[in-house]
Amino acid sequence: MAEGENEVRWDGLCSRDSTTRETALENIRQIIVRKTEYLRLVKETSYGPSEVLSNAVSLDGLNKLLAHLLMLSKRCPFKDVREKSEFILKSVQELGIRIPRPLGHGPSRFIPEKEILQVGSEDAQMHTLFADSFAALGRLDNITLVMVFHPQYLESFLKTQHYLLQMDGPLPLHYRHYIGIMAAARHQCSYLVNLHVNDFLHVGGDPKWLNGLENAPQKLQNLGELNKVLAHRPWLITKEHIEGLLKAEEHSWSLAELVHAVVLLTHYHSLASFTFGCGISPEIHCDGGHTFRPPSVSNYCICDITNGNHSVDEMQVNSAGNVSVSDSFFEVEALMEKMKQLQECRDEEEASQEEMASRFEIEKRESMFVFSSDDDEVTPARDVSRHFEDTSYGYKDFSRHGMHVPTFRVQDYCWEDHGYSLVNRLYPDVGQLIDEKFHIAYNLTYNTMAMHKDVDTSMLRRAIWNYIHCMFGIRYDDYDYGEINQLLDRSFKVYIKTVVCTPEKVTKRMYDSFWRQFKHSEKVHVNLLLIEARMQAELLYALRAITRYMT
Repeated sequence: MAEGENEVRWDGLCSRDSTTRETALENIRQIIVRKTEYLRLVKETSYGPSEVLSNAVSLDGLNKLLAHLLMLSKRCPFKDVREKSEFILKSVQELGIRIPRPLGHGPSRFIPEKEILQVGSEDAQMHTLFADSFAALGRLDNITLVMVFHPQYLESFLKTQHYLLQMDGPLPLHYRHYIGIMAAARHQCSYLVNLHVNDFLHVGGDPKWLNGLENAPQKLQNLGELNKVLAHRPWLITKEHIEGLLKAEEHSWSLAELVHAVVLLTHYHSLASFTFGCGISPEIHCDGGHTFRPPSVSNYCICDITNGNHSVDEMQVNSAGNVSVSDSFFEVEALMEKMKQLQECRDEEEASQEEMASRFEIEKRESMFVFSSDDDEVTPARDVSRHFEDTSYGYKDFSRHGMHVPTFRVQDYCWEDHGYSLVNRLYPDVGQLIDEKFHIAYNLTYNTMAMHKDVDTSMLRRAIWNYIHCMFGIRYDDYDYGEINQLLDRSFKVYIKTVVCTPEKVTKRMYDSFWRQFKHSEKVHVNLLLIEARMQAELLYALRAITRYMT
């Protein structure tokens, strides 16, 4: 009875053909029936120590299957799969076997579940998007369910991610997922690490590599330094980093492979920022996403409280802190007024180039000292830290010691004129997909701000994007950096910097404390700007180094 979760074929459930799904579900049901009957049988007989171990293994295998079924019953876009999965779970429960239930309250710890689109209530267009995502990954993950506030962006994001992970490209499939694990682990993002550990094994990856980076091929180990610098101090990347990877004898990377790896690293560094920035909950079928304990009288047990999974009502009571509605209302009005005044000033006078350069340097220097009050060291867990080296290396060390970030002038090297064409030449079509994603995130607007409609938010979106690039030393000659201090208050800057530079330290208090009158969809929109600006900043430094190596 060694039939475990990995031996069950879930692929048939991803089919758009209902007959194929029905056959797959019936096979899964039969496997579960066999396992439950076996466990019931051994329960009724006496056995020694070896049988005890065997039964524990069998129970663990069954529990993983049941957790996967629970996920399908809640998250599969196909109604027949949801209903049949729920039916199988109830059948198992009727046999006296304990079944799992979800922990927490939906895809995000920061956003009430009732505000997030429920699977099964989507319209036809959204259903197609959900079905495509499920067909590609075998799941509808919590990141997708939070990004769905912005369908246009989500479609571009899923298309790009699918291409990077599953379509033809320079790197083998298991390398792609392993690089995703390495990148996510730099920010101790166990959510993404867990997902890609499963995907890595699913595509035939060697389980030994998961015992630590030192067990992976030397070629991947060599990528560790670039991963580290790219995640925390990308301005330090030089053509020597690139040369070391391309000229490592039998462990060398090709230029095409390296560009693929760089895009994957930047994608997953940024996705770790989104995961923490939006408080993404563990997937239902992963550790921390379900429990086999029965619910307590108050609907959540003490283990939920310690995990931060409080009740929805409690979350809503605490979400605005001690700030009154009228205070947060006036914050919106003040921001609108500042935008109006800045537009009038723009129309009246333009600062000199010297003044613009000076304002950039001031903002860049000030951004070094933007830290939250609860900026404590986060010690990475062993199960995550084994996927990377030098756990003490991070953003804080550089900024606290007042080290200088050199200025990177976009006029000398930019994504549109340089990075885009380099990526497209070495990894065809990916430059186009990434470029489309950048543009959608940057230009996305519904012309609303909190309760106001017909608002031009371009000034605010540009301030957020340019502030992130400013933290990385990237300067736009035609932008007045004095606008940033006018438009972004301290609590917002703290949130931005934490999400972008040290996402593992983001708290619900930080999320709640900025833009208190704004909708959750608008805060998710902010996160899309943050992750795309971060990804572009990292790509600019890495691609410039590759260009310098090539010339």
